Amino acid sequence: MTVLARDVVRDILSANPKKAMTESSLTPAAVMLLLYPKDGADCILLNKRTYEVEHHKGEISFPGGQRDITDASLLDTALRETYEEMGIQPHHVEVLGELDDVHTTSHFLVTTHVGAIPHPYTFTPSKAEVAAVLEVPVVDLMDNNNLREEVKIIDNKQIPSYAYAFEGDLIYGATARILTRFLDLLEAVPDKEALWKI
Repeated sequence: MTVLARDVVRDILSANPKKAMTESSLTPAAVMLLLYPKDGADCILLNKRTYEVEHHKGEISFPGGQRDITDASLLDTALRETYEEMGIQPHHVEVLGELDDVHTTSHFLVTTHVGAIPHPYTFTPSKAEVAAVLEVPVVDLMDNNNLREEVKIIDNKQIPSYAYAFEGDLIYGATARILTRFLDLLEAVPDKEALWKI
């Protein structure tokens, strides 16, 4: 990730403080949206979950999970889970900020931390939790040809729902909502596609 892109993301997140949710019926969880350069473009790290995990079997997600009683903060949760799932050392993550909280259909309240890692990086995915590693270029997510939109009716209101196609997979649900928020924040950046090309 270029210094410019890293600084732009940090500035955007600083200028748009996260909207925190409080809901005692939801279980606290945290994920890491990690950015890094690969093959001439900045990528976001995702993984396809195995069918051995308890929640969201076979779905695509960010590294992360439920807060543990030993975690001092939700950032600690995100870093611990990222290490457990992908083998990324916490001290290798440069934290840039946070995105708005989201809730999942499985009753988790998810805090998203945005960070950068160096590349190349040797990932060591957990065989029990990670079926496949996805390295998705940001410019691919910005390409409307990869965007899928549908409208859901919730409480008699039409609510748009987005998903992203990538190499035969579909990124949907809370992961897609987090990506959409991140991409929405980038809309104001001049020549935003060029920012993500190395």
